[in-house]
Amino acid sequence: MATKFTLLFLLLTLFSIATSTPTSFIKSSCSTTQYPTLCVQSLSVYASTIQQDTHQLVQTALSLSLDKTQSTKGFVTMCKSFKNLKPREYAALHDCAEEISDSVDRLTRSLKELKLSKINGQDFNWHISNVETWVSSALTDESTCGDGFAGKALDGKIKASIRSRMVNVAQVTSNALSLINQYAANH
Repeated sequence: MATKFTLLFLLLTLFSIATSTPTSFIKSSCSTTQYPTLCVQSLSVYASTIQQDTHQLVQTALSLSLDKTQSTKGFVTMCKSFKNLKPREYAALHDCAEEISDSVDRLTRSLKELKLSKINGQDFNWHISNVETWVSSALTDESTCGDGFAGKALDGKIKASIRSRMVNVAQVTSNALSLINQYAANH
């Protein structure tokens, strides 16, 4: 009788492992983020790379945040060169460019630090704490950029374009931070 239960348990365990996919791993991991649908959409493309590796999931999410932030930095820089900008628009774009540059720097350092957390296992908590701090600071930079366009005086296409990009970047970065926090808590 005990061997039948042992065999049944073993079969159920093997079935559970066999049916678990990288996509379901991503969906499960993203379920606790603030923007789970965006999280799944953006990371599922990388399912074959992520597999079911939590470190790879976090690294991919952070890389995606960095890529989106760098792209937005390029867009903001391009907008600064537009002719006929109002002085307040130019000032807001200038400030935003500085914030975005800071964000790119922090995310770049976070990615390097995340790699060190895997290499230097004994110093994991120190490295991951740095990552959490820098990603949180990058998120603040991104929000500050969007806030620079507050008020009706700046209403227009530039404000709408910058704000929509900043919202997307902030959401992706927020999801990355949530996944990093989960990774740190479960390590």
